[in-house]
Amino acid sequence: MRITLNNNIESFIEDTLTINEVLVRKNFTFKMLVIKLNGALVKKTDYNVTNVQDGDELSILHLISGG
Repeated sequence: MRITLNNNIESFIEDTLTINEVLVRKNFTFKMLVIKLNGALVKKTDYNVTNVQDGDELSILHLISGG
């Protein structure tokens, strides 16, 4: 499968992966993330059940707070 991840083409052997599987494979470890799949926000509770498929566009943003 080929997807666009944060404006970069990424290839995976699998035909589909859940969002959590993509996070593990790409080593995203931040606790506070905003994720959009094909332009739609995905709730954290749905990361295990939302599938990413060939041709999808996935945006993963790290939230950083400070003061």
